Amino acid sequence: MGNKVENVGILAIDLYFPSQYVDQTDLEEYDEVAAGKYTIGLGQSNMGFCSDREDINSLCMTALHRLLKRNNIDLHDIGRLEVGTETIIDKSKSVKSFLMTLFAKEGATDIEGIDTTNACYGGTAALFNAINWVESSSWDGRKAIVVAGDIAVYGKGPARPTGGAGAVAMLIGPDAPLVFDCGVRASYMTHAYDFYKPDLSSEFPYVDGKLSIQCYLSALDNCYNLFCKKMRKVDPEFKGLLSLDGMLFHTPYCKLVQKSLARVSFNDFLNASLEDREKQFPGLSQFDNHSREETYFDREVEKAFMTYSKDLFEEKTKPSLHIARNVGNMYTASLYGGLASYLISKSPDQLIGKKFGLFSYGSGLASTMYSINICKDMSAGSKLAKLINSLHDSLSMLDKRICVPPTEFSEIMDVRTKNYHTAPYEPSGPIDVLFPGTYYLVKIDDQRRRTYNRKD
Repeated sequence: MGNKVENVGILAIDLYFPSQYVDQTDLEEYDEVAAGKYTIGLGQSNMGFCSDREDINSLCMTALHRLLKRNNIDLHDIGRLEVGTETIIDKSKSVKSFLMTLFAKEGATDIEGIDTTNACYGGTAALFNAINWVESSSWDGRKAIVVAGDIAVYGKGPARPTGGAGAVAMLIGPDAPLVFDCGVRASYMTHAYDFYKPDLSSEFPYVDGKLSIQCYLSALDNCYNLFCKKMRKVDPEFKGLLSLDGMLFHTPYCKLVQKSLARVSFNDFLNASLEDREKQFPGLSQFDNHSREETYFDREVEKAFMTYSKDLFEEKTKPSLHIARNVGNMYTASLYGGLASYLISKSPDQLIGKKFGLFSYGSGLASTMYSINICKDMSAGSKLAKLINSLHDSLSMLDKRICVPPTEFSEIMDVRTKNYHTAPYEPSGPIDVLFPGTYYLVKIDDQRRRTYNRKD
């Protein structure tokens, strides 16, 4: 292509979450834990889950199909299809290759991209791949699609309430309403065994809970401070969190996000001069000599800055938690479910010209903070309105889900666990409870080949 394109970003978003969920209050009672342990301690209300009728391929096909149909996308106008997921059901064949069944029937096979995997970060890596392609000399003028999806399941015990499932599909191209800032991505990558899945015969991860939180907050510290440094090169007046209209996070559970925003405020406090600290952070001078590395589990620091940032959280972050609170952790799709949640909390007029910071984290570990601007261009305004209206339609499905008692939920999880990696296999989960338009697993044959249908 000739001239460099402008305003590259997200043109449209669609998402899918399962039609069944378990109420976290009911789960507290069923698990015989203290009332509020999941609902207040974790900040979760409901958790979506899949029966054995759904897998990562079907989730991503459903989200992609919705995006294609709702936006009347010409399949031949897509030149790249990227998938981010950590839900691996084949050590060789990509989820993207299954998604090609939606394109190949119309002869649209000239489409680059495959899967990207690193815990919850894969969706962001896939998104960056798509953005980079559109901005590169390899771009041929067509659009890209990114699909991020996962099924998060845990064994019985304290980690199970932090599960969830879902997929997000995003259309990427120039002249977008959601535009990615150039040159300010800040990444932090290092090795850690905080959460990993070395047992290929099981869906369940190995988790070091305390280390996982420390890794998350350490990555946040590193990414945020580097992001601010890069932003100030572009805008010397950039003042960290106060210069951002929204601050969105990968959400393992909602309470961690509230603590994370407090952590961002603590970083702003440490970065401020003593004079500015007195003005911006009154009454917090006792923390002047505290260091980042020694405060990951300092309850006094956490409590003080959660109190300080309460109003900031309500304004800049809480609106992004609607899906996470009601569906749970969607792993690679989590951050983008947060973006969708924030967008539907405002009218298009309220969003025009706003800037959002986004923090993506994947255990192991990989993390990046970057920013998105809501374009002020008039044509982008109509695109934004269309995008938000579409999201309202998608999220209205939250109220149409079926609440399943914890006993039945536990039985469904037992079926998944018992039959994970079994072949040949015919799923037993009912089809009638699925949303219309949902792709579902019909069978796995003795060669482990999977067959899918789509519910009318």
